[in-house]
Amino acid sequence: MSGWDHFQHMADIGVHGFGESLAEAFEQAALAMMAVITDPTRVRQDAVVEVVCAAPDRELLLVDWLNAWVYEIATRNMLFSRFRVTLTDDRLRGLGWGEPLDRARHRPAVEIKGATYTELRVWQDEAATWHAQCVVDV
Repeated sequence: MSGWDHFQHMADIGVHGFGESLAEAFEQAALAMMAVITDPTRVRQDAVVEVVCAAPDRELLLVDWLNAWVYEIATRNMLFSRFRVTLTDDRLRGLGWGEPLDRARHRPAVEIKGATYTELRVWQDEAATWHAQCVVDV
């Protein structure tokens, strides 16, 4: 079972993804971040964008992954509604499907400035579910 949720953190918001694999938890964390901006069901999957990240540990890799999408949102003026992650050692290759921002249809709530190290954690629980979380600056 995979999914995502948000958690409150002062003026910012926490994003939390979980799934049967580490890759799935990262995918869901990115979806949780997109859901801070808009309802992902409003975002069509018309275009695909690739990002590549590398970091010495899982936590730093999560921050790099989320910040790569903050960059793609800002530079491409796009939103995304689906992600796929492939992990190999300390490297991540990810794909995101989305479309150009349409303010009337997407009704963006906030602009995310970046993923932070606050409450940053990547772990596997006793039921073997993977979790990936951090706070994003809005």
